[in-house]
Amino acid sequence: AHVAESGGDLVQPGGSLRLSCVVSGLRFGSLDMAWFRQTPEKDREFVAVISRLGNSPYYSDSVKGRFAISRDGTKNTGYLQMDSLKPEDTGTYYCALGKYSTDAVTFSYWGQGTQVTVSS
Repeated sequence: AHVAESGGDLVQPGGSLRLSCVVSGLRFGSLDMAWFRQTPEKDREFVAVISRLGNSPYYSDSVKGRFAISRDGTKNTGYLQMDSLKPEDTGTYYCALGKYSTDAVTFSYWGQGTQVTVSS
């Protein structure tokens, strides 16, 4: 099984990024997908989750209205569109696959993370 995030970068406040999560060696369509983020100062934090069918997106209050989670089963790829980025969005973003929830313990498969830095 392999989960690989990409798309992280340095961006100015108010800017946008789209993260991708490419999955191989797993039955992508049988797994719910989420994004989490982490900084040296904070524990891993839930960002967004989407069901295996590509519906029921759910977001943390801190990103609601600014981020959008999606997935493409034909490409075994998930996405996190991030708009109106703020400095507090800085962190390492992880894609995770498993069972739909906001708790990291329900996700069995994780990528290595991609760094997002929001700074002027």
